[in-house]
Amino acid sequence: MSDYALELLSISCTFHSKDDPGQRYTAVADTTLRIRAGEFVSVVGPTGCGKSTLLNVGAGLLAPSSGTVKVFGKTFEGVNARAGYMFQTEALMPWRSAIDNVMVGLQYRGVPDAEARKQAEAWLARVGLSGFGDRYPHQLSGGMRKRVALAQTLVLDPDIILMDEPFSALDIQTRQLMENEVLDLWSAKKKAVLFITHDLDEAIAMSDRVVVLSAGPATHPIGEFAIDLARPRDVAEVRTQPRFVELHTQIWEVLRDEVLKGYAQQLRKAA
Repeated sequence: MSDYALELLSISCTFHSKDDPGQRYTAVADTTLRIRAGEFVSVVGPTGCGKSTLLNVGAGLLAPSSGTVKVFGKTFEGVNARAGYMFQTEALMPWRSAIDNVMVGLQYRGVPDAEARKQAEAWLARVGLSGFGDRYPHQLSGGMRKRVALAQTLVLDPDIILMDEPFSALDIQTRQLMENEVLDLWSAKKKAVLFITHDLDEAIAMSDRVVVLSAGPATHPIGEFAIDLARPRDVAEVRTQPRFVELHTQIWEVLRDEVLKGYAQQLRKAA
């Protein structure tokens, strides 16, 4: 078996312009990204650079224009059945209770309702929501809904976890609680994680490795940094360590110019 859980090899993604179908836009160009089994990797880059595009390719929700995707050494096409995806926007069904939302993936896989409910209850307890299974999404706080979404993803026991800025809408205290929750759950089973974020502090605090993408169009990796901070980590406490500050400075030196380029591009689009 391959040492890598997920490999995106020489991936390019080109789209037709919505405004002018005759024009083509290359979002991602010749990008290679490998995630080892059990490794937590974060990808950072400017707004609109193509981070989520790469995540969608890894999930099998988007076929690349060129390049190869491998899962545990095997080339695949279609939906990545070994991956769980936690979206930036809420994907909970408002007409289903918390426990019914967690159960739904198991039910789609043919797990009997009684067993699906048992597993869903166990996962709600693991994310600190024991006793809240009968609540509907509108009855839960933002942080609680994120916990339900996390349980919904992890109850399927995926070998690869894909996370697209899952905590960006939360207040800082709730966000740090959720980040620590994810790290605790990850350390228990050591799944491969590909984590997309705009927050460099978050990326460093959580990851084994941080990959920096260039500004678009034709985004591609321009830097890769091993995060040699000891585990287990508390995401608030680790920020005070001198090594954290050193890593932040090193990565920001690579990222800063790309963020400025991305910001200038956003201003031109808005003009």
